[in-house]
Amino acid sequence: MGGSSPCASCKLLRRRCAKDCIFAPYFPSDDPHKFAIVHKVFGASNVSKMLQELPIHQRADAVSSLVYEANARVRDPVYGCVGAISYLQNQVSQLQMQLAVAQAEILCIQMQQVEEPSTAALPNHHHHHHQIDHHQDEKSLLLSNNNFNNLQQYLSFASASNVIPDPLKRESLWT
Repeated sequence: MGGSSPCASCKLLRRRCAKDCIFAPYFPSDDPHKFAIVHKVFGASNVSKMLQELPIHQRADAVSSLVYEANARVRDPVYGCVGAISYLQNQVSQLQMQLAVAQAEILCIQMQQVEEPSTAALPNHHHHHHQIDHHQDEKSLLLSNNNFNNLQQYLSFASASNVIPDPLKRESLWT
């Protein structure tokens, strides 16, 4: 930066901020925590080397990524970013399963609504025969109460088996 206010990295490292300081554009003096956490996890020398190896137009994105990764690593020293990614993938899987269950419930309700008016007009022996055919139908077997209860048990097991703690509930990784 070279002016009266050194960048956050030069301030933390207690050195003079040169006009061509590699850190100055990405670690302003008004956000010292941003560089401090990146320095703690990656080291100033390594960050400097990474930035010098990149084209200028990619450096800002690289710094954003380093800040995100450093925050994730500080919050979760074992899994880091992978912990956050795994958590989100698990959440997506659970939501997809919930969506499938909801769609199955809607289909089941729709099938019951379609069957009710047609079966009410039939004599008893035809009604009984219709119910047997219905239970042999592949879709109705998938949506039967037994299979639905098994699916609910699976969902509760899947949600109880989160191995990786929820790193996103603590606070943002970007800060």
